[in-house]
Amino acid sequence: MDLKEKIDKNNLPEHVAIIMDGNGRWAQKKGNQRIFGHKNGVKAVRDTVEGAGELGLQYLTLYAFSTENWNRPKQEVDALMTLLITSINSETDTLIKNNVRLMTIGDTDGLPKNVNEKLNALIEKTSVNKGLKLVLALNYSARWEIVNAVKNIISDTKKMDVNINEINNDFFEKYLNTKDIPDPDLLVRTSGEYRISNFLIWQIAYSELYFTDVLWPDFRRNDLFNAIINYQQRERRFGKTSEQLKK
Repeated sequence: MDLKEKIDKNNLPEHVAIIMDGNGRWAQKKGNQRIFGHKNGVKAVRDTVEGAGELGLQYLTLYAFSTENWNRPKQEVDALMTLLITSINSETDTLIKNNVRLMTIGDTDGLPKNVNEKLNALIEKTSVNKGLKLVLALNYSARWEIVNAVKNIISDTKKMDVNINEINNDFFEKYLNTKDIPDPDLLVRTSGEYRISNFLIWQIAYSELYFTDVLWPDFRRNDLFNAIINYQQRERRFGKTSEQLKK
């Protein structure tokens, strides 16, 4: 029995988010520059997206570029932006063929103009697709998202007659980048690191966390399947007791 057959299709996570980590270390282990790892990481993205589509997942979010990543050496950042454009060009037909809809979260206006234009064009081309929603977190950080939401709430409440008691979780979430996306059921981090790294802090309050030692360029659909099998062995209580869930 292969791994996919071990997965209960009636108990799939609706949304899986992945912190793709380990490209640089993977490249260094092979005696290459970090960008070599990023290029091979694209293969992992392709296989993981295809695996998610095979299972029928609704949402897959990939942490592709954080606001903190601008602090990396300029040569690496420039190479990442070039790789992003190359990947968009090479993967457009595949996304359309596989009925994948591309979405983004993050301050994409802060990306280079040519990158932003390519992204918006692909988002438009795939907007009618009804299969997997692939969400790329680009120029994203959770703290930025939350502060940005607060700023917009303050701006809007000055224009509207809003009672402070009306500001609750539901009200706040309408100002997040993910307002139209369900919270992740499962968060996966690769490379053996045990950190959240400023990713979806609000949204993962009740997510199941799964850590693997696999470096991102080596990650494939079977690694995703293993994470989901592990997820399905857990009991999600959301603050309740096991006894309450059985009633």
